[in-house]
Amino acid sequence: DEKGMRGQLFSLMITILLLGSLLTCVFWHSLNNYHVEPQKLPPHQKNAPQPGLCKGCREVIIKVLEHYSKPWKRQEDNYQQFRSQLSSQCNEVSKAFITQGNTPVGSTIVYDGERKRTLEVTPDIFRTFTKEYPFPNKTFETCAVVGNGGILINSSCGNRIDSAQFVIRCNLPPLAGGYKEHVGIKTNLVTANPSILVGKYQSLIKYRRPFMESLHSYGNSLLLLPAFSFARNTPLSMRVVYTVEDFQSRIQPIFFNPLYLQSLGAFWRSQGLKELRLSTGIMMVSLALEHCANVHLYGFWPFSFHPHDFHTITNHYYDDKKPNKAFHAMPVEFELLMRLHSQGVLRLHLGECGAGEL
Repeated sequence: DEKGMRGQLFSLMITILLLGSLLTCVFWHSLNNYHVEPQKLPPHQKNAPQPGLCKGCREVIIKVLEHYSKPWKRQEDNYQQFRSQLSSQCNEVSKAFITQGNTPVGSTIVYDGERKRTLEVTPDIFRTFTKEYPFPNKTFETCAVVGNGGILINSSCGNRIDSAQFVIRCNLPPLAGGYKEHVGIKTNLVTANPSILVGKYQSLIKYRRPFMESLHSYGNSLLLLPAFSFARNTPLSMRVVYTVEDFQSRIQPIFFNPLYLQSLGAFWRSQGLKELRLSTGIMMVSLALEHCANVHLYGFWPFSFHPHDFHTITNHYYDDKKPNKAFHAMPVEFELLMRLHSQGVLRLHLGECGAGEL
């Protein structure tokens, strides 16, 4: 009857519509995958590197994954050769820091970031210098250099980091508030970037207690300051020394020697690094390579995607503030560090820390 025919016609139209939608999906899926070759990903990866990465970063990440997937083995010959090159070009590691022994009253300091500016060492400035070279005259067995990369989030690397004989941290990173499990607490040396002192602690001109409270996490560690990189850093660094003295803190401020930083910059340029200024991270890696038999790096990952499954991560494990690209070439630095990892000179740790020794 007429009613039955209408029902059959309606069912036929629904079937045609569903079939059309299915064919459309198949067509667009085929079109989107046309000429796309499947990528070989490590076992833990779920997605390919995301579009929108910084220029050249995709290639670096693919190269990193290729090298990092291979078993790491320390290569003593490569380590000794690189360490020898570094030491010879940087004019003795014993001159890495300003001391009363290598920079007497009346000396002229040339700022490494402003070569035309100099400073004569007065008795007041001289007394802020450490009396002796702060590191013992020996090689540490294991050193951990801890960057602040977002790759440390949920890494469970805290115990591994703290098990190192000497631990170096960069730019006053927070250690309390749930971070300890992933970044550890042990600190033998921590750096203080002047921009942090200016932005977070108002150059220590007003309230100084918040700054001193932030130092409690680092115990009696060395506090490394670039007092003579730029002229504006000098009075700020002096205020840090005076504040530490006034609060009778156990922490020990020390200053980078600008002559060492100049030669260190020249060395890394000879290795292919063309950036305007070295990052704090690669400076600390350089120090560790000259003082430590086994150097392990944590938190060094300059990309916004995790290398194992490419989920989005913040720039730092505690915030998402971006680096100053006008000064630092972080992916290029990282590529050099990855090369040293591949050569067995140092060991990069990416992702979660499993069981076992450092």
